[in-house]
Amino acid sequence: MSAADFRKLADLFPDEAVTHASVQDIELPATDGKASPGVLALITLDNGLDHSRPTTLGPNTLVELGGVLEGLRERAATGEIAAVAVTGKPNFFVAGADLSAVTKLQQREHGLWMAQLGHDVYSTLANLGVPSFAFINGVALGGGLEIALQSTYRTVSTRAGALALPEAFLGLVPGWGGVYLLPRLIGPENAVKVMIENALNNNRTLSGPEAFQLGIADALFEPEDFLAQSVAWAARVVAGATPERPAAVDPADPAVAARWADAVAAGRAYVETKTSNASPAPAEVLNIMAVNRTMAQAESAALECETLAGLMQTDEFRATVYAFLDLVQKRAKRPAGAPGRELARPVTKIGVVGAGLMASQLALLFARQLGIPVVLTDIDQDRVDKGIGYVHNEVDKLVAKGRLGTDAATKAKSLVTGSVSKETFADADFVIEAVFEELNVKKQVFAELEAIVSPECILATNTSSLSVTAMAADLQYPERLVGFHFFNPVAVMPLLEIVRAPKTDDAVLATAFELAKGLKKTAVLVKDAPAFVVNRILLRLMGEVTAAFDEGTPADVADAALRPMGLPMTPFTLLAMVGLPVAQHVQESLHAAFGDRFPVSQNLQKLVDNKIGSLWSTAADGGQEIPAASSALMSFGSTPSTAEEVLRRTQDALAEEIGLMLEEGVVAGPQDIDLCMILGAGWPMFLGGITPYLDRVGASERVNGRRFLPPGVASRS
Repeated sequence: MSAADFRKLADLFPDEAVTHASVQDIELPATDGKASPGVLALITLDNGLDHSRPTTLGPNTLVELGGVLEGLRERAATGEIAAVAVTGKPNFFVAGADLSAVTKLQQREHGLWMAQLGHDVYSTLANLGVPSFAFINGVALGGGLEIALQSTYRTVSTRAGALALPEAFLGLVPGWGGVYLLPRLIGPENAVKVMIENALNNNRTLSGPEAFQLGIADALFEPEDFLAQSVAWAARVVAGATPERPAAVDPADPAVAARWADAVAAGRAYVETKTSNASPAPAEVLNIMAVNRTMAQAESAALECETLAGLMQTDEFRATVYAFLDLVQKRAKRPAGAPGRELARPVTKIGVVGAGLMASQLALLFARQLGIPVVLTDIDQDRVDKGIGYVHNEVDKLVAKGRLGTDAATKAKSLVTGSVSKETFADADFVIEAVFEELNVKKQVFAELEAIVSPECILATNTSSLSVTAMAADLQYPERLVGFHFFNPVAVMPLLEIVRAPKTDDAVLATAFELAKGLKKTAVLVKDAPAFVVNRILLRLMGEVTAAFDEGTPADVADAALRPMGLPMTPFTLLAMVGLPVAQHVQESLHAAFGDRFPVSQNLQKLVDNKIGSLWSTAADGGQEIPAASSALMSFGSTPSTAEEVLRRTQDALAEEIGLMLEEGVVAGPQDIDLCMILGAGWPMFLGGITPYLDRVGASERVNGRRFLPPGVASRS
């Protein structure tokens, strides 16, 4: 395409936050007693905004960068400069393509232009006629990391975080050379790990040291003098020093060809496991990698452009951008209905009632993230000691993995103490219970606490399904009680459902939201309703699948029926993880609240009564089966369903339940339902959340007569 086409594309985005490319000439320092090897032209990419607005690559940015690079190529040809380097503003190298711009490319042609524009600019960087360097000082995602890959050499800061090619996670492919360059640099196995496994594993990123260990960077420097060290290192390279780096991977080598094929096959297996192949993007990444082993780079670039342009027009991409950008990046930071933070009270000591697994996880999280004293209590010293022991063991594991320093570990351990007396909560500002999920037990706990704590102390419950209103009914100060529902495992799951009962006051809510922020959790305000959001939806889903099983649908058919949803685990696997007794207890609570929409399975109850915790066991061939002893306990109907019927039935049930939840005002809108399911249940990002999925498959209109979201919000139409 022509320069005029590139300019036409850039003109479509007059409001782009342009990342400008400023150039500074630096005389390279002399090395080994020799004269300076020449001038380094240092490009700094900076949008002029603060750290809350990362540098991104939109059409105008790329056009400007391309012009700068063309000018430097001319200077290199005349011998005016000896090298070119690229770095970024503080904490950012480049955070990748501007997704808000990409989503506006409604025509496939414009998407193709965007892909080709990137390749045109990056090709200039790779062919300057002098060595090019990437000084990776911070975040380098997607197209940002591809700038580094197109450079001849790379340095990275030990403090640089979030290096990744996350495109498979976002519904795209690395479109500016990453799929071609990365396997040739670090090997096909590691390339699949970075592009597929990390991307689909909650969008995992690499640290600077990890990138160096993989061979993505040639040198690793401390942040305090990173730029100076990088320039000095570049000077030595320009002067003729040969950097220590792994040998380049030769795709033509028969041994490499075999490894390449194996890596692609392993990647396909991983994609199937993680997404049930419900998203097209990861497969396209692997398709390109599979064939580009024998391609020239220009051929691979053409394939990347065509693939990228096609994926930009898919519902999955639009849904992912909605989920990632509109929800996780934006709405999560401005929770709907949260009171002003100025109302929040200071919290200097936290109490946790209980010392079991959940309580111990909470204590560790509070101590690590808030850095304030936390006290566990339980009915006897053995339980308290076990809870403290759990905290210490988990801290030791973090130290062994290099994720926590010894000083921080010592501090974390010292902050968590235990007692058999609730009197220790007398000076606490916030006390949360994590005891047995039984209303009367929790009410008794709060009655005991209210006789001890100050009137200003906030009381919280970690209940997953019980009424916060009922817990507060007999309190002297019912306005102090708030639901603070974490998800297991506490350290990993990012969602926190903050439950407002009718009398919960704004200062209590504001404090709860500030605590959530300090804990690095995403908080969503929910109304006090049975099971709140995530568990209510999951139990409705599992109830439909279990009902189909009880009616005579084979277990393997019922359990696999929801595979097109791309869920992180099957319903019966989730039941086993939660435990049949716990799941059955919550289902009974929902049945009591909502009736037959939440049927209680008599088959599962028979398993619970016989102390059987899971439906499945491992068969001799490594697969799953129902043990004969379990089968003998159960009885089934004579109306089996097909997998397609179970899927449609479940879709319609979910559409009904979410419609009712929105009518009841459980949350402010469908966006909060989606955010809860993404962060609390691992609902696939590429589906955009649960409501866009139900809109696309027609369930919303079949059941409710209307879509949850307007056309175009999380889909093309």
